[in-house]
Amino acid sequence: MPTFIMAFLPELVLLVGALVLFFICLGEDRVRQTRKAALVTSFAAIIACALCMGQQATLFDGAHCVDLFSQILKLVFAIGFTLILILSDELADIRADVKAEYYLFLTINVSGLVMLVSCVEIISLMIALETSAFPLYMMVPMRRERAGQRSQMESAIKYIMFGVAANGIMLFGLSYLFGLTGTTHLATMLAKLQPVINSPLAVAGMVMTFCGLFFKLAVFPFHFWTPDVYEGSANETAGLIASLAKVGAVAVLVRFVSLASPEHHAIAVVLTVFAAASMFYGNLIALLQKDFKRLLGFSGIAHAGYAMLGFVALDDAGYAAALFYIVGYLLMVLACFVVICKVSSDGRNVSIEQLAGLHRRAPLLALTLVVGVFSLAGIPPFVGFMGKLTLLSAAFAKGHLALVIIAVVNAAIAVYYYLGIIREAFFRDAEGQPAIILNWPTRALCVALIAGILALGIAPARIISNLSTAVAGIRGLVTAHVERAPGIRH
Repeated sequence: MPTFIMAFLPELVLLVGALVLFFICLGEDRVRQTRKAALVTSFAAIIACALCMGQQATLFDGAHCVDLFSQILKLVFAIGFTLILILSDELADIRADVKAEYYLFLTINVSGLVMLVSCVEIISLMIALETSAFPLYMMVPMRRERAGQRSQMESAIKYIMFGVAANGIMLFGLSYLFGLTGTTHLATMLAKLQPVINSPLAVAGMVMTFCGLFFKLAVFPFHFWTPDVYEGSANETAGLIASLAKVGAVAVLVRFVSLASPEHHAIAVVLTVFAAASMFYGNLIALLQKDFKRLLGFSGIAHAGYAMLGFVALDDAGYAAALFYIVGYLLMVLACFVVICKVSSDGRNVSIEQLAGLHRRAPLLALTLVVGVFSLAGIPPFVGFMGKLTLLSAAFAKGHLALVIIAVVNAAIAVYYYLGIIREAFFRDAEGQPAIILNWPTRALCVALIAGILALGIAPARIISNLSTAVAGIRGLVTAHVERAPGIRH
């Protein structure tokens, strides 16, 4: 098989799958066919990513870079795509007339994310970013209307408006960076920025560029859409927004921030402020939440702040720690959304009180909830503990003691509301609520999530090592561009 095809195979598989889904959706009552086609596409994408893991290539005139960094994340997206498809087996709260299109938009979203992590040129990066974002804007209002539940349209409008504003700010920042360097290629651009990266114009350009990615990651103060969109969208859609989109945002942030060295104090200070504000805001507001999805929304803001600890370090260990943490977060939050989707038989939102007696109603679901929530709280031996430990170690190694203390205090605050979820599930009576019957795909999904959370928490060394190697490869590429950079355009 030609090198070009092998290097681009995961993207080709997903694009062909999306095209097949499009033609299937042209017919009537094709929900089962589209779901099967989407599952076939997801499994094929996993195989394609595994086959292409060792590939390295630069495609499309340098705009698309296939390296270890992108290939690892493509595999994560393919696995996450499969997990979300298994979770979305019934789509109880999606309108019947658009269920088939739901799987089409989901596939297009993952296609955009897979292309995003290989984009090393800002025009192609923005196209991939929008390819991944616009399907989500369409999926939020697909929730069916019912008495007392019509917030999906409001949520969709907020999501679109904040998304457009964040993208506008990001493009404005990129225009500053382009003006300084005269290039749209990311490595060359950031290599040329090195001599002036602490200048006001460069810092302003970088910060505004980060804003678009902070929106995806739900970093304060770009978080306002998060709790409302989580609450207003269908449970499956909220699970998608809470997981895969954030992995993509962290991946692109790594490509941008990895070009700064620890001596660039202005960028470190800006990232520190965002991290501390996100942790405090998310955790303090989450203490008051009664709706499980809103709680996870505010919790997600806090976890975005934890992930930012790795970027504050401004070194390979920190970036690898951020990537490891966000991959672990994908599994943790999906474990919680499995519980939400199955406790809510008709797709309605789930309050924390509705988890009462879950250990009797569905023991495997209760175990999944315990593992997911304890991992989010950072309790060993789960991936949340190991992820926080690697982040704190990376930040502490670079002298950010105050931020480490802030993170530890916030982790203690979060334990309170996480234990409240466990109290409802295990120490409150079910009060006559029926047992929850799980089909075999859901049981397999629960076991896979539990195994993944435990495996990454107990034996993370190989994953962290591979991520560190991948991030080091990005820095090596930039170093080569720095040596060739002709200088700065004034």
